Amino acid sequence: MDSAVAAVLVHRAVGDQLTCMFVDNGLLRKGEPESVVHTFRDAFKMNLVHVEASRRFLDALRGVTDPELKRKRIGAEFIGVFEDEARRLGEIPWLAQGTLYPDVIESVSFKGPSATIKTHHNVGGLPTKMTFKLLEPLRELFKDEVRRVGELLGLPSEIVWRQPFPGPGLAIRVLGEVTPERLDLLREADAIVQDEVRGAGLERELWQAFAVLLPVRTVGVMGDFRTYAQVIALRAVMSQDAMTADWARLPYDLLGRISNRIINEVKGINRVVFDVSSKPPSTIEWE
Repeated sequence: MDSAVAAVLVHRAVGDQLTCMFVDNGLLRKGEPESVVHTFRDAFKMNLVHVEASRRFLDALRGVTDPELKRKRIGAEFIGVFEDEARRLGEIPWLAQGTLYPDVIESVSFKGPSATIKTHHNVGGLPTKMTFKLLEPLRELFKDEVRRVGELLGLPSEIVWRQPFPGPGLAIRVLGEVTPERLDLLREADAIVQDEVRGAGLERELWQAFAVLLPVRTVGVMGDFRTYAQVIALRAVMSQDAMTADWARLPYDLLGRISNRIINEVKGINRVVFDVSSKPPSTIEWE
């Protein structure tokens, strides 16, 4: 949603001089690449360059388990892709992105003594040397303010009220090493979470609801056989601006449906746990 609002703002200012770039880094949710391309090309009528860069990002993340290093590698690869495409397209001096104030607060000390909490790929995760100048029209706004801007710009409600999704994508929801196989497991589990939350009519009430793939295996039983499979954590929070958040008291029947579907429909998962921690002391994302 942040990138969409930033893109529409810049498009209102410079028109067809804007080239939108969608980098499919292989770290997106199920069906998301197709949705993004449709939204920008068909709904917004913008010039969109679609870059398939999954292999490039996964190669950069091979063997990486540290969350900060993941974020920095992803930030560096994004800039590398943008620079490569800019050379192909011609001289492009500016890079616009949808950085929000909470990203800045958690990444660097900005307008105050705040300590670094985690590096966001679009702030502290960017390389120190870039060929672009950054344009960040939303840098001092919170998510609720950006939603109001989006509504004033006439963006569709399904975009304005889309739940936040981290720039590093599923890489920071796959705890431990990121592999294509582990990403596929998480995508399928997360799609079930999104489907059940929408079905329960809670999509707008929750700030975020998503699945996390843990780096552990547990013993289970399926039929008459022992299993030793992976674990999904369910995270659902209520918040106004992401600076603080409380865990959502989801109905037990909803939790049960999510758990049963994930275990029965996603091969390789035999346990689902529910995160009941608030921010602070925990952050919303696990990494």
